[in-house]
Amino acid sequence: MENFVVSARKYRPLGFDEVVGQEHITTTLQNAIKNNHLAQALLFCGPRGVGKTTCARILAREINDFHTDNAVEGNTSLNIYELDAASNNSVDDIRNLIDQVRYPPQQGKYKVYIIDEVHMLSTAAFNAFLKTLEEPPSYAIFILATTEKHKVIPTILSRCQIYDFNRIEISDMTNQLSKIADKEGLEVEDEALHLIAQKADGALRDALSIFDLIVTFSSENKVTYKNTIKNLHILDYDYYFKVTDHLLAEDMSQTMLVFDEILKNGFDGHNFIIGLSEHMRNLMVCKDQVTIQLLEVSENVKAKYNEQAQKSEMSFLLTAINLLNQCDLDYKNSKNQRLHVEICLMKLANVRNAIRLASAGSGDEVKKKVAQA
Repeated sequence: MENFVVSARKYRPLGFDEVVGQEHITTTLQNAIKNNHLAQALLFCGPRGVGKTTCARILAREINDFHTDNAVEGNTSLNIYELDAASNNSVDDIRNLIDQVRYPPQQGKYKVYIIDEVHMLSTAAFNAFLKTLEEPPSYAIFILATTEKHKVIPTILSRCQIYDFNRIEISDMTNQLSKIADKEGLEVEDEALHLIAQKADGALRDALSIFDLIVTFSSENKVTYKNTIKNLHILDYDYYFKVTDHLLAEDMSQTMLVFDEILKNGFDGHNFIIGLSEHMRNLMVCKDQVTIQLLEVSENVKAKYNEQAQKSEMSFLLTAINLLNQCDLDYKNSKNQRLHVEICLMKLANVRNAIRLASAGSGDEVKKKVAQA
């Protein structure tokens, strides 16, 4: 049996043109190499799984004119050193690194030192590193990577050229997952890829890990939306559309029955409230063609949102979001959490009626004032 290689390693970018969602970083680095303006100390910072270490490795290969066709093998060059500061964070580890810096490269032009999770270094290790980082030999380049820039001491920050990596957009992740699915010969549904991208929360590595999980779970090389929500234990969009339809119809009984079904399927009431709040927000976004671009879902689901948004008044949506937000805030302090959610749903089912009564009352008051005048 062949060894399985996870997609995050198998499809790791080998060049700057393959890096997803970080064009501002890759363009700057390519121009720096081209114009010979590359700093000797660089700090790559940003969330997990967005390409910091990958870009560091690509940069190390580019400046030494090394090339590889296998992303799994990693860096085999003696000119590229990687140090994990999470486990090598003492002053002795940094002193050993400084001792290595004294020797020029045996091949190529530069020796590149990639220090991952640099914020984990001790204060003594940071201080031991200061002088070398400020005045390194001409052949040495340091690339520091961190997810927590605020933990890096200011004296280190002032000696580095700082590159801020962005969270990867859902559309970019979906496109990348679609390309990988094509290479693997998989049938995929757009809704499933969007759901995986949303669950990854801006980290492509997380998206690829979830994608591998769903592919393993699925049969016949098909990645479907139903299998994805089942495996990730996520509430289907249809539940939110169904609940909202009942609320708009002022049908309290059916609303309560759908909520009961959700609880019986093992979902948490708090997650339901948070999801329904987001659903109402998405409906409000659909009310205006200018803001519809803020909706990060597939085209099929977007059409459903558009259709339901036409039935929903803005006053209903704003009131619903306010009630759901208050329910979310008070949920953990409630002694009877199911009843707490049910009371919120009862109020939501009566929102349209309350708005009508308020409007009728306002009209009567105006008529009285006109008659009195």
